[in-house]
Parts: sequence; structure tokens; C-alpha cells
Amino acid sequence: MSAAVEVLVLYYSRYGATAELARHVATGVEQSGATARVRTVPPVTTGTPGDTPAVPDSGPPWAETRDLEECAGLVLGSPTRFGNMAAPLKHFLDGTSGLWASGGLVDRPFGVFTSTATQHGGQETTLLTMALPLIHQGMLWAGVPYTVPELSTTTTGGTPYGASHVAGERGEAPVSREEQRIASALGERVGRLAQRLQAAEGQGGGKA
Repeated sequence: MSAAVEVLVLYYSRYGATAELARHVATGVEQSGATARVRTVPPVTTGTPGDTPAVPDSGPPWAETRDLEECAGLVLGSPTRFGNMAAPLKHFLDGTSGLWASGGLVDRPFGVFTSTATQHGGQETTLLTMALPLIHQGMLWAGVPYTVPELSTTTTGGTPYGASHVAGERGEAPVSREEQRIASALGERVGRLAQRLQAAEGQGGGKA
């Protein structure tokens, strides 16, 4: 029996909205038959490195570079910060130059997701900026196709570039049914692609 294909669901969340979206992404990964490995990153601190606990007080473990190395796909999430990903996630990605040099992530599928306070708070630019370093890594971008019907009916979050959520100014808005479905569809698609690509490579087809 072959080992389960793992997809890394990696995110940063300050107030919980992005974490909630990550749970729906992970559900989709599991629905594809792959295994979701959920990880987060610590806040960026201006103090000494020892100010950050080695283990989070709650929630998933902190991500390590080996999580990227060991997984066959990636779904990356962050709240928006002025139309860009949050600094803690950028800080983690900036530390992956070794993987870039070795080509360790080439031809692995990835998706992206985000949350914003308002409808036009920078969702699409945040998704695009999260994708850029992964494209530099040689990864393959999996968006959300319009065969997902909720992409055409949502009145809040959800884009062809990736999943998203409009959380409200105080994060009070729940993840809508459409946002949930789009997030799980993204996770399911990345999980399905990861399995297909790994199977093709195992059959001697090489990388895509």
C-alpha cells in the first residue's frame, strides 16, 4: 500500500478569519483522498528570538522548511496587509532559498487563499503576491475554475486566483456557504493534482 500523499496547508492568522478558511481548505484536501498537514507561522517580533514560544499555545504547530520538502502540494493563506501578504508569512518564505537553489519544490501544485475586512480590501493583489515566490520556486499554480458554481454566485469572497473571505471590520462575519465551498474546492483540487503528479512521477513519467 502506497503512503498517503500529503498537502501542506500553511497560513498566518491574526484574528482567526484566515484560520477558519484554512480549515475548509484542509477539508477539501482530505476529500480528495490526500492528507492535509496544517501548519502556521509565528508573529514577527522585534524582540529577541526567545520571545516566541517553541510551540504555539493553541492550534497547529509552527511550520518548518521540512514541511515544504515532505509535502507533495501546498495551499498558502494570509490576511491582507495593504494588498500584500502578512509579514510573518513573507518572513517564512524568505527563508526557503535553499529549496529554490535545489529545485526541491519544482512541479508541485499550489493554491492560495486570503481574508480581508472589506469587499475591496486587496484580496486579488494579496493572492497574486503570495503566488509570486511560489512561481519562482517552480511550483504549478492551481486556481479555482468556474466549474465551481459558487464562484459565479458568491457576493462576498471567492476568486479564480484562489479562495477568499470578507471578514468584516471586526472579523465578525462568518465564512459564507459559498466561501466555504470555494475554499474546500481549492483544497480538493490541489490534493487531486498532487496525487496525479506524484503517481505520474512514480510511474517513470518524470516531473511535469
